[in-house]
Amino acid sequence: MTAGQTHESKSLELVLEAARIKRPGRGRPRRRPKRLAGDKGYSYRRIRRYPRRRGIKTVIPTRKDQKRNPRFDKETYRRRNVVERCVAWLKGSRRLATRHEKLAVNFLAMVKLAMIRRCFKVYDSSDRA
Repeated sequence: MTAGQTHESKSLELVLEAARIKRPGRGRPRRRPKRLAGDKGYSYRRIRRYPRRRGIKTVIPTRKDQKRNPRFDKETYRRRNVVERCVAWLKGSRRLATRHEKLAVNFLAMVKLAMIRRCFKVYDSSDRA
């Protein structure tokens, strides 16, 4: 959690270090994703350098003031809309969009409750069909 005026890219390293990706079957979860996607707001040397050192491919378009990346994967970038739609849905929840909760721990609890509610809503609607 960061302050409202702080860009999320400031906590990129912390988020990537805390990530755990389940593997099918048994075994320890992976600590590194295969790819990291972001919009043009994440197109900074620091952000590109950190994943590269850890063997993570970045899928971040370049800004107009930067040299174009010929290896940019447009198809993979288009799939990040799933995350964008989830964030947009969360912002549709008034309590989350207005940061009604003052403490980060309470705000995170509200995000988790909203996600649980969303999962059950999707499950219930598919169950009726």
